[in-house]
Amino acid sequence: MKRLKILTVVFASLVLAACSGPRPTGEAASPGTGAAPGGSPVSGGRLVYALSADAAGFNPVTDQFASQSYSMTGTIIEALVGVDAEGNWKPVLAESLTPNADADEWTVKVRPGVAFSTGEPLDAEVVKANLEAQKASPLNTAVFAPVTSVEVTDPMTVKVTLRGPWVAFPYYLAAQIGMIVPKASLADPKAASRKPVGTGAFLFKEYVPGSRMVVTKNPNYWRKGLPYLDEIEFRILPDSQTRAQTLEAGGVDAMGTTRDEDIVKFGALKDAYTVGRASGMAVPEYMFMLNTAVPPLDDLRVRRALAHATDRKTVISTLRSGLTEEADGPWSKESKWYAPGDGYPAYDLAKAAALVKEVEAEKGPVSFEIISPPDPNTMQGIELAQDMWRKAGVEVTIKQVDQADLINRAVTGDYQATVWTQFSAPDPDGEYIWMHQNYAQPVGAVSLNFSRIKDAELSNAFDTGRSNPQEDVRRQAYATVQQRLRELVPFIFIDHLNTGAVIAKTKVRGIGQHVLPDGDKGLPLTGSPVPYHPFSQLWLSQS
Repeated sequence: MKRLKILTVVFASLVLAACSGPRPTGEAASPGTGAAPGGSPVSGGRLVYALSADAAGFNPVTDQFASQSYSMTGTIIEALVGVDAEGNWKPVLAESLTPNADADEWTVKVRPGVAFSTGEPLDAEVVKANLEAQKASPLNTAVFAPVTSVEVTDPMTVKVTLRGPWVAFPYYLAAQIGMIVPKASLADPKAASRKPVGTGAFLFKEYVPGSRMVVTKNPNYWRKGLPYLDEIEFRILPDSQTRAQTLEAGGVDAMGTTRDEDIVKFGALKDAYTVGRASGMAVPEYMFMLNTAVPPLDDLRVRRALAHATDRKTVISTLRSGLTEEADGPWSKESKWYAPGDGYPAYDLAKAAALVKEVEAEKGPVSFEIISPPDPNTMQGIELAQDMWRKAGVEVTIKQVDQADLINRAVTGDYQATVWTQFSAPDPDGEYIWMHQNYAQPVGAVSLNFSRIKDAELSNAFDTGRSNPQEDVRRQAYATVQQRLRELVPFIFIDHLNTGAVIAKTKVRGIGQHVLPDGDKGLPLTGSPVPYHPFSQLWLSQS
């Protein structure tokens, strides 16, 4: 059980650190989807914001972070890097990040004049201590494996040396792995997990596990004039229907949700509510992940047959109210990295059945087990796919397991197929460890390449994308990645899961409209399954 827990935490943290980052989203909300009216920000007021789950803790070095963790912790603890509305990384607690000619060494200058709420100044020694703690942490050691050393070169400058070129390195510092805490928090991680301290716009006030977290305005925040709100209460309401009813009744001012019916319902009430949804690379893909190292899914014909037998349009109309777009790879058509191609198996039941018969003639009946968490909505999708695959001649049994066991089985390869949601990195390099053959280990061993796909062409393309700074070269490399994924089918992609939303009363202004320290517009909404956003520039209308 102890090993299971460690693996679960490691995986979940890695997904957030390396996968749930930002990319261009367009507008957080347009007039047709409930954009808040304009006006000048005013100071004061208390915001009550409903979340779907509690945080596992508030220490970015030791605790598993999910979207709700970023919402709560991000009010107090800031990262070295942010991302603008165009998807470019921008310094936040860092003043600048500069690579050498080969991008295997990055110089990080720390922003002057920033202090923690305790009064301790932010300097190079603090940044070095945080980065070294992250590299030593089981949560993020795999992500920081390319880092060989962190060196202080002057009181406000840190030099990070890498094993090889890594042009997307700053993006990783925009997530949990780049969040900076004072040395006292590093020395007492248990206390930091329950009473976070940072440089952020708010101060920790109260935390009741499973119920609420309250933060108050930081009067000494380094970004003058911010925040606008006096206090925020994050209220934990796990049941989505209860959250919606509480919002309608006025018990909360805003909420996160993944229910398509909430998006449709509140989106129609434009005078009373705003609805913001992430899009582009800020949303993950819903898919079925196949273990390519075990029968019968080690046979490409079986994997392609399953893809041909999957009617994605029916899944979307049945489960998503038609709100999502079909996926044929890890990036949506809105992304600048998307490469069109004809390689992904289109819905063709006759072709699927023919491939199954071909395999049966050689190896006998085709059957396998798919694992799923015991969530009714998830089970509905699994059963829909089971019926589609059965029509092609494949017998599929469903086994329900809890989330922790499912993740452990994925990590160790103890599965044939599973429902899966992943791939929303700030840069395509964020998917490197999940699909590169160097991270594919034998069944029974811990493997970050969960599908265990091994392909030299795919891996070489990821290497080129990581090491080459020229965007046209990177685009071609990631076009190759998409081509190989469509041909090899380690994942049966269904749709881009952008049904996560932030719904708020119209008095709540500024969601998805923040600016970064350099004045550029920040990324509106990001993360999954419910998108998150900064809170320092939210304000309440007095009308």
